[in-house]
Amino acid sequence: MSKPRSFLLDFEKPLCELESRIEQIRELAQENNVDVSDQIAELEEKAEQLRQEIFSSLTPAQRLQLARHPRRPSTLDYIQAMSEEWFELHGDRHSSDDPALVGGVARLDGIPVVMLGHQKGRDTKDNVARNFGMASPGGYRKAIRLMEHANRFGMPILTFIDTPGAWAGVEAEKQGQGEAIAFNLREMFSFDVPILSTVIGEGGSGGALGIGVGDRILMFEHAVYTVATPEACAAILWKDASKSGQAASALKITAWDLKELGILDQILPEPSRGAHADPLAAAGVLKTVLKENLEELMQLTPGQRKERRYQKYRAIGQFQAA
Repeated sequence: MSKPRSFLLDFEKPLCELESRIEQIRELAQENNVDVSDQIAELEEKAEQLRQEIFSSLTPAQRLQLARHPRRPSTLDYIQAMSEEWFELHGDRHSSDDPALVGGVARLDGIPVVMLGHQKGRDTKDNVARNFGMASPGGYRKAIRLMEHANRFGMPILTFIDTPGAWAGVEAEKQGQGEAIAFNLREMFSFDVPILSTVIGEGGSGGALGIGVGDRILMFEHAVYTVATPEACAAILWKDASKSGQAASALKITAWDLKELGILDQILPEPSRGAHADPLAAAGVLKTVLKENLEELMQLTPGQRKERRYQKYRAIGQFQAA
């Protein structure tokens, strides 16, 4: 949660230039003891209008850029900002401990919970160590081990999705990647405890679904959730990855698209320039929403939660022909 290093996306540059100009005028006024407060207020109002215009009309491809922003808060950032008594647990009790998927026990305002999610890195070295948030079969087996622990001891499960997809290497296939994800899907439907799944960044393919079966699906407004990355989709459909922007629009990857399609339950607002601009504010929003949803879900019996979970996913993909 340290102060983020400057990293500008293309569509942010006009806003950054205006803000730099305002700061230069402010510094010059202070050096020369000149009162330009009215002019600065006018420029700040213009900057706020520009900020609203830019971030209210982002394309799906631009939202994908924000979801992949290197300073965007990660699973561990949110866990450490929201929880008390966080204790990370390791290993799948089979063969490995995957650093691309982290989890453990914690308290959320005094409520014992299990938190887990994909973990990307902050720089190239860290990303390589975390495999860019792409979990192996061992990561999904670790996840289900922690969720079974939560179910056994009556602790709600909070999952955080942020991955371009599950690791697709040959070794992953040898270790049973598809089986590991499918096993998680089946088991999560059977759990008695409340499950809240939040897309905090990039939700991609089966890698996201492996921890994404929840009573409620939540999503930050600049996050994305998709069956395949736009680059992969463009390469498959048009043999041209440069058409990823066109694919991003066609795939319906934004929070509003998914809410309209009935996949998403709630959109979480972000700070004006995205979660990376104010991680603590984003964590505060997430914590409040998680507590509200937990309070509602804990009023239901285990049987009611499982039935609603089942019906929720049965309804996804239903449509009527015109």
